[in-house]
Amino acid sequence: MRETRTAVYKLQKRSCENNMKTPVSVLRLPRGPEPNSRGFDPNSPRYIALCPTTIPASKGNEADFVNLEEEQQLRSELRERFLRSLIAMTDKQVQFNLYEKVQVQAKFGASDIDVLNFQVSDLQTPLGVQKEALLRCQDMISYSFHL
Repeated sequence: MRETRTAVYKLQKRSCENNMKTPVSVLRLPRGPEPNSRGFDPNSPRYIALCPTTIPASKGNEADFVNLEEEQQLRSELRERFLRSLIAMTDKQVQFNLYEKVQVQAKFGASDIDVLNFQVSDLQTPLGVQKEALLRCQDMISYSFHL
């Protein structure tokens, strides 16, 4: 009877060992926008830090108003070009130049809504290859890719 229990235990132990899945690392993405959010609050410090303007908001000069309109037009054109470049580099091999003269390559996947992080695949670093990763944009100096 005791031998039977031992044999059953060994069989159960082997079947558990064979069924055990290989552990994988968890990719944590940044938190999304608030559910009731309707965009940036122009008075928030985050908005001021992300969208500094060179022309002070004043109610006086018409020349300031014209300059402000020109600046807004130029900013909107630059923003559109940048967003089009993000679309163009989707699923392409991109080289990122980081601080401390570090260069990495990866297949670009997506960007978060604030363009603070890039999701990439097959990140080739000096230490090895990472299957999936998030790159912080504030760590980047530049990026390049072939059209």
